[in-house]
Amino acid sequence: MPLRARTAGLLAAAAALLLSVAAPAQAAPVTLTSGHVDVLDVDYAAGALTLDLLDETTGTAVDRTPADVTLNVPVAAKHTNVPSTAPWAFLGTGGTAWILPQSQTSGLLWAGWNTAGVPSGTFKDNKLTFSLTGVSGPAGFSIYTASGSTPTVLFDSGDGLPDALTVNAGAHTHANWGFDAAGTYRVTFSVSGVLSSTGQTVSTGSQTYTFQVTNS
Repeated sequence: MPLRARTAGLLAAAAALLLSVAAPAQAAPVTLTSGHVDVLDVDYAAGALTLDLLDETTGTAVDRTPADVTLNVPVAAKHTNVPSTAPWAFLGTGGTAWILPQSQTSGLLWAGWNTAGVPSGTFKDNKLTFSLTGVSGPAGFSIYTASGSTPTVLFDSGDGLPDALTVNAGAHTHANWGFDAAGTYRVTFSVSGVLSSTGQTVSTGSQTYTFQVTNS
């Protein structure tokens, strides 16, 4: 073999070896079925605003990349008595919806969001904007709170997107996560804020979360 071809081959092999060593290992996919999870976990450190998922379903907090996680919504979350009155129309018109509740319930995910990792004073007025920018699934998706029989809708894919919600830094909140039909939902969020020090708007960029809603 000519020296030039042999050298080129050795360089190519060395480059391939370096790439294989440098490439980070992929996290194993995980399905979460019950317990505490901050679906939207926001942190600010080293000049970067980040959005991931904080898994506390085992009692030990684990930061996870949303793409590695499937959030299970089982048949136990199915409600067949959704009120037919106008305030509840965001949950669809069939009287049935799957709901991860805002209060902790055995056998279901207790889903919320967390901005405790954002230091006070970092953002103007200590405010962040949560944006729901995309929903792919068989029917509507919503997040809401409820006091008695009156819901307050925070996000609703059925009335057009994007939807935005102002959230305080240092907050930890749980709400109801509603799905109008069984199937796979891919829900995309981003978080942004205006830095107090510079007036610059910074963003986490988009993260997509997968929910598997089952009917059996």
